[in-house]
Amino acid sequence: MYGKIWTEKECDYLQEKWGTVSLKGIAKNLNRSENSILLKVQHLGLSPFLESGDYITWHQLLVALGIDSSGMYKNISWIKNRGCPVKMKKVNKCSFKIIYLDDFWKWAEKNIDFLDFSGFEEKSLGVEPGWVKEKRRRDIASNQNYIKSPWTRTEDERLKKLLRDYKYSYSDISKMLRRTNGAIQRRRCDLKIMERPIKADNHIKWTDKQYGALLDLISKGYGYEYMAEVIGKSSKAIRGKVYSCYGTENLDKARLKLA
Repeated sequence: MYGKIWTEKECDYLQEKWGTVSLKGIAKNLNRSENSILLKVQHLGLSPFLESGDYITWHQLLVALGIDSSGMYKNISWIKNRGCPVKMKKVNKCSFKIIYLDDFWKWAEKNIDFLDFSGFEEKSLGVEPGWVKEKRRRDIASNQNYIKSPWTRTEDERLKKLLRDYKYSYSDISKMLRRTNGAIQRRRCDLKIMERPIKADNHIKWTDKQYGALLDLISKGYGYEYMAEVIGKSSKAIRGKVYSCYGTENLDKARLKLA
């Protein structure tokens, strides 16, 4: 008895995703067994890759997350500095960086504030932990609220003018330029602008409600810019509060201590 006939759309999907999406992920999205996928791969003559329901290659992971896999930055930032659990696997005479999916998800949850899931297609790595859907939604919303592309000359001139006026705080300028507070601070330094925004009043005492909101937002993995909007304090003030409470501004480390 023959199995379900493959459609042209399914074949196109398989050829597009093979080598960048895990075997489990492809099987889930096509509603087919892993064995069916492997047989079709052989029939289509697709090049072999480290197929396994438990792990994918480092390159496949970055592609699935919608991240540029070129260069050494991720090797240093993710693996060396943050301990991303990448391992080496040898196939014939070639060695590949691989990562077990269970290990990745555990690491990702501990580094939720650091990661950006806005370009991560749903279920492209198979079954996802429950927190991923909300993380993806927040990151997409953040990218819609804030500009991430390189600064233009027009933006630079407007930034200089707003600073010269000396009427606005970092938060005010952030809302007007749709750039994060951190991006504005870095750009001011890059352009060697001497003028500074007016200082926000960070000496107003925190209320119990604000502190409770801070703890809740940290535990759920929100970033400083969103916290500033919800709590009604500058991101700088919130960074200071997090540091005074947990000895670090790294929200992922603070979240672990809070837990």
